[in-house]
Amino acid sequence: MATDYYELLGITRSASDEEIKRSYRQLARKLHPDVNGGDPDSEAMFKEVSVAYETLSDPERRRRYDMFGPDGARAQAGPEGFGGGLGDLFDAFFGGGFGGGTQQSGPRRGDDVEVALEISFEEAVFGVERAVSYRGPVACDTCEATGAAPGTSAKRCRDCDGQGQVRRVRQSILGQVVTTSPCNTCRGMGEIIETPCPECRGEGRRIEDRTTTVIVPAGVDVGTTLRISGAGAAPPRGGISGDLYVHLRVAPSERFQRDGADLLLNLHIPFTQATLGADIVTETLDGEEHLEITPGTQTGKVFRLRGKGVPHVRSRGRGDLHIRIEVDTPSHLSKEEENLLREFAQLRGEEVHSSGILSRLRSSLS
Repeated sequence: MATDYYELLGITRSASDEEIKRSYRQLARKLHPDVNGGDPDSEAMFKEVSVAYETLSDPERRRRYDMFGPDGARAQAGPEGFGGGLGDLFDAFFGGGFGGGTQQSGPRRGDDVEVALEISFEEAVFGVERAVSYRGPVACDTCEATGAAPGTSAKRCRDCDGQGQVRRVRQSILGQVVTTSPCNTCRGMGEIIETPCPECRGEGRRIEDRTTTVIVPAGVDVGTTLRISGAGAAPPRGGISGDLYVHLRVAPSERFQRDGADLLLNLHIPFTQATLGADIVTETLDGEEHLEITPGTQTGKVFRLRGKGVPHVRSRGRGDLHIRIEVDTPSHLSKEEENLLREFAQLRGEEVHSSGILSRLRSSLS
């Protein structure tokens, strides 16, 4: 860890509390793990910056750091007594609530936001860029998310000494027990704003319509949720915005059915092409393709076009297009067509209705 906390935050040794806080906020927004996709170097630097801020933002720890360096700043200011030790024990096993707990390190984080986005079948297959909008809190530009009016700054809360929580000591059979709770004066913020920003009324954020561009990758399916880091709600008085979760709704296709990365298309052909074979043109998501129908093709036969399906989201390549044949039987014949089929049936030795019966059937249906 860097030994010079002032250099780490990019400030002078005479920097004010507001300058320390402003520099820390700027660095935290750049180095936060959520913003950098979990990059280990950024995460390590973020922790160093947080330690530097925790030290220099506390007057007593800053004084000890200036006199003795990092080791002096980490030293206890004075004996805490039995209550302090018991608090550490409860913290270790139960995650806090007792003892001399300190304010959570690092910047506050805003809420996550969820929206739904409807896309077409083709957009889900090939990917698309779409804009999503929602109404929510954004950082106030007027006060730079501090909540204080321009030219003023927040003051350290006297009741909690800027910790955002107060300590209470009570006696128990084990001795002194120290409990902590949020400070009512500053509502756990550690600061009091005497002159609130006129735009955000001291919140450091305001409600606006937000629009974010979402890149939908090729190959997504119904139920896919995309996470846009840092595009969610801004927290009060600075910090890291939450994430935006986009739930995709994919419209069904009128032509294709989807099975993972594969597509299924039902193709109707006349019985003459199914019987004699043919080279026909069929539709795919990429345009028209030639399909060779082999002689004697029956209903239910499936032809496969490799690589004409859906792109794999997490790997290269695409699925296949499976074309299922439906052989259509003609329902309306001309007299000449009927005579030809009768001759065909006679050649094959197949019995069919006589023309008289067929004529009467036609009459009853007309």
